[in-house]
Amino acid sequence: MRVTNRIVELVSTGEAASRADLARALHVSPSTISLHVQQLLDDDVLYEHSQGASRGGRRPRVLRLRDEAGYVGVAELGSHHARLGIIGISGDVRQVQDLTIAAAEGPEPTLERLATALAELGAGEPGRLRAVALAVAAPVDFTRGTVIQASRLASWNLFPVAEFLHERLGVAVVIENDANAMALGEHLTRAADYDSVTVKAGTAIGSGLIIGGQVYRGSTFGAGDITHTRVPSAGDAPCSCGNLGCLETVASGAGIVRLLQEQGAQVAGTQEMVAQAAQGLPTATSLVRAAGGYLGEVLATVVNFVNPGAVYLGGVLSTVEPFVAAVRSRLYEGCHPLVTRHLLIEPTLSGADAGVIGAGRLALSAVFSHHIDEGKS
Repeated sequence: MRVTNRIVELVSTGEAASRADLARALHVSPSTISLHVQQLLDDDVLYEHSQGASRGGRRPRVLRLRDEAGYVGVAELGSHHARLGIIGISGDVRQVQDLTIAAAEGPEPTLERLATALAELGAGEPGRLRAVALAVAAPVDFTRGTVIQASRLASWNLFPVAEFLHERLGVAVVIENDANAMALGEHLTRAADYDSVTVKAGTAIGSGLIIGGQVYRGSTFGAGDITHTRVPSAGDAPCSCGNLGCLETVASGAGIVRLLQEQGAQVAGTQEMVAQAAQGLPTATSLVRAAGGYLGEVLATVVNFVNPGAVYLGGVLSTVEPFVAAVRSRLYEGCHPLVTRHLLIEPTLSGADAGVIGAGRLALSAVFSHHIDEGKS
């Protein structure tokens, strides 16, 4: 990646705000940084926003990206809904919109609708669309831009998602797992400098790992897929993946709903189940608390192995205190005191926008991995 592209990425994400910051981050001389920054100033990609605080010498000039440089579009796709966003080239979230979809209809009609909706959402934005990132509730081959071995979205398996959207929109496209995008979004929101595990506990369960400030995907892009870990408490309950006794069957929203229905409760879906638990209805509350314990049991192995600085809980189940308390209790019970000594365990701060923020970072990185302005390259 060219030095100029890395400069823009670092300024966009807030990791660097001055020439001195850039020189330290990129391990190059101040004179080299000044040459590249001046090029970007001349090309109207950067501008000098203000003067920063002095550290004993001349006050540094704070660098910012011009809005006119364009924007990126992002979408977090679930089975029945999508959350769309427009992110400025400077990294600010400008617009967010929810969209009802039916991903089970297949990739082509769903992606056509997403492409149209993103184009409409960005119609009034300055500059032009530069890249798109899509976060999908399924395993993703990040390199090839495809969904792989999805159980809930089987019709999407090996469909060339990134290629399809690239041909439709004419820009760089990145595809990521939704839990990975959420993990990255939460990491950026907190501006944390420690490793973390983020769990998305909703209708299904997913998790993402941030190691050294980057998403850790694993050798076959399966890192963090704890939902199909077998747990004794699940017995022989059939899972969507085809196996028996997976964590998903007793700790996900869909699993809790099934257990409630088996006990005669009238509950239509995850949102209704969460509402019952929030109201303190005994059966729902008991099952949600148990689900948190099962999740904490599996997470304890992850935390003991990875030794992260934080475990963040996202998704609709993280809004129910008995669930969060049960996860926290099981982690302290099942982990070595050394790894929980300073461990932060709490709900996400970025809320519903975590996936949008994380996907936006990936889209911006896709922009900066190419020439800043193709017409000037």
